[in-house]
Amino acid sequence: MGILYEPALTHCSHFGVCGGCAVDDRNAIDKSSLVGAALAKAGYSDAGPVPLVAIDAGTRRRVDLGVVRQAGVIVLGLHRAGGHGAGGPEIVDMQECRVLLPQIFALLGPIRLLLRHLEALRRQGAVMINWLDAGPDILLAMDAPFTGPDKTKIIAFARAIGALRVSIAVGDDLAEPAVILAAPVIRFAGVPVEVPPGGFLQASAEGEAAIVAAVLAGLPKLTAKSRIVELFAGAGTLSFPLSQHARVEAYEGDAQAVAAHDKAIRVNNLAGRMRVTRRDLARRPLQPADMANAAALVLDPPFAGAAAQMRFIVTARVKRIIYVSCNPDALAADAAWLCRAGYRVLTAVAIDQFAYASMVESVTVFDSPKK
Repeated sequence: MGILYEPALTHCSHFGVCGGCAVDDRNAIDKSSLVGAALAKAGYSDAGPVPLVAIDAGTRRRVDLGVVRQAGVIVLGLHRAGGHGAGGPEIVDMQECRVLLPQIFALLGPIRLLLRHLEALRRQGAVMINWLDAGPDILLAMDAPFTGPDKTKIIAFARAIGALRVSIAVGDDLAEPAVILAAPVIRFAGVPVEVPPGGFLQASAEGEAAIVAAVLAGLPKLTAKSRIVELFAGAGTLSFPLSQHARVEAYEGDAQAVAAHDKAIRVNNLAGRMRVTRRDLARRPLQPADMANAAALVLDPPFAGAAAQMRFIVTARVKRIIYVSCNPDALAADAAWLCRAGYRVLTAVAIDQFAYASMVESVTVFDSPKK
């Protein structure tokens, strides 16, 4: 009698094919060490062990899915690991996911049904879902114009699933709402912000809370007149919590994020505590004079980091710098500027809100030597 072998079970049947997960064991990548190694590479060999905050799987509240219409079948999911499959679509049709919020995964069946009947989807497109305070906010970016019947179907779909808003776009064009059934709002420190379609959010509410807590814990002693300069501020994830501790001057390059941020400031009568300015910090870095006399500088740059901004930051000599990173390589490069300028690491924390993926968030607090 032969020995029967059963295939090893994985955390997801798509693992190894779908590019969403890098490892099958949540603990296979030591993310604390990734952050520690980045700081050591920057010159902080004595930064010490970096504590890790691990966020549960099944909490991811935003996702950007690809869609392909192939022989009358709708394929909806994440991109294939390593690119194109042999003769097949580059999208893996998502039949399960241990990372997403269950509420988001439950939408995929109704979305497939909608897409099957949209004339705006000829061959391929994208579906972006943000789960906001009261439900889903969906953006459909297709490869052809939306017709009148398409919009009628989208309105019926939104009502059926309880969507807050469904927006539409053709290719990379600016999105516009097809239907708004309730305010697409998320609260930052209790302040309601109407985020733009497909707007950036931290991957999970729990991860956001851990990042905010680490940033606030890194603030120096402040007074009512203290001033915080914030770079890459987005729609206000950190700005509104920071404004409860000092005056905030925020800068962001994305026009829609700035509009949402500014509207929330005005509607909630916070103009005396904070302001947001649109500025492309890669092309027009903030100058030292703009950061002069700030009690703290907070920055949360994109994946590539803040290379264009760093030399002006070290010239400004802001005493307390709080750096939020989603890329250890960029952290290493940017922190090297601070190390050469004499800044020391006060605290660092790694935040793993990307279960089974190689990405890790971190918050590092730097303090300058006395002048």
